[in-house]
Amino acid sequence: MAYLLDTSVLITAKRVHYGFDFCPGFWDWIVARHAAGLVYSVERVYDELKEQKDDLTDWVKALPATFFLRPDAATVPHFTTVSTWASEQNYTVPAINDFLQIADFHLVAQAHQGGHSVVTYEVPGGSAKRIKIPDACLGLGLACIPPHVLLRREQARFVLGAQA
Repeated sequence: MAYLLDTSVLITAKRVHYGFDFCPGFWDWIVARHAAGLVYSVERVYDELKEQKDDLTDWVKALPATFFLRPDAATVPHFTTVSTWASEQNYTVPAINDFLQIADFHLVAQAHQGGHSVVTYEVPGGSAKRIKIPDACLGLGLACIPPHVLLRREQARFVLGAQA
């Protein structure tokens, strides 16, 4: 099992908790955990992030191509499973259509394919007007966790070194 990162994890980390300028260890940890086969995201998340045109964009573009999972023929049945689940819930047609067009849909489908956990800052929505990642994961029997749970579970340590 691996962890698939939502766009919100990387954007919020950069803007709030783990800026490149004061916590480079977080970003190094992601790269190292990817090299160990534990942390990934999906191609559609890459598509969203490359539009930011900032230091996060530069970091994302420098990642190995293997970091962003690409859908393939084996993913197709999982897209179908996720879209069928969405259409059988009490969501509005616009909510379903929006979900099927964004990275969240791809993230959930690829997590379903690989039995992966989804990592996101999103919380369950409870609204028929928007399908949120945690709601889809719950409905499909997938683990969905916030970033701090991932960091604790994988024993991440960002220890302050000697001051210059």
